[in-house]
Amino acid sequence: MDIRPNQTIYINNLNEKIKKDDLKKSLYAIFSQFGQILDIVAMKTLKMRGQAFVIFKDISSATNAIRSMQGFPFYDKPMRIQYSKKDSDIIAKIKGTFVERPKRKKEEEGEVAKKSKKKNAAQKQAAAPVLNQVQQVAPMAPQVQPAAAPAAAAAPAPTAIPEQPPNQILFLTNLPEETNEMMLSMLFNQFPGFKEVRLVPGRHDIAFVEFENEVQSAAAKDALQGFKITPSNAMKISFAKK
Repeated sequence: MDIRPNQTIYINNLNEKIKKDDLKKSLYAIFSQFGQILDIVAMKTLKMRGQAFVIFKDISSATNAIRSMQGFPFYDKPMRIQYSKKDSDIIAKIKGTFVERPKRKKEEEGEVAKKSKKKNAAQKQAAAPVLNQVQQVAPMAPQVQPAAAPAAAAAPAPTAIPEQPPNQILFLTNLPEETNEMMLSMLFNQFPGFKEVRLVPGRHDIAFVEFENEVQSAAAKDALQGFKITPSNAMKISFAKK
């Protein structure tokens, strides 16, 4: 039976091993490029495991998300996405069609909704602790290495990053504040040869991604160049300096 388009999309076939908070942050990272997200609902109950709902402000955003992300390899499993069969509570309240559930259910879901709102409000703050857990930065990063060159060899820093020759390590810039290692790994691990993501302590806007060889890194670079982790942040990708 055909399901009528609406602002809420239903996603299943999600990796059940991912923690709920991490799952919601990753879903926000990849779906916020399609429009304003009002809420993300994901529960770890036995019945709702491996499933989630993403609620957009408008139907066109939901439609674009379904068309673009259908089958996207999310934590090694292709997502299955469709419109939700029913309006979410938040949309029903906006439309004025919301009907209260029996008291017991309402109380249970109210508790979940409160926790969900608190988690969503803390999404941006949650990125900061993740940066502190980063192991080490690629030694070839010009922005990270201390300036220990002799005074005679010192030169003014360039205003723009020149295009570097091919390298198995990519240099990412213009990343949003909420970026973390998990989000970037989820985006890049769909490409063959992916090895790891390295963030820079104290810097949320840059990162390094390593592949097994230059051909594989170039393929990922071309495919994800300009990918919008958020509507206002188009990721810029270049080869890291050797």
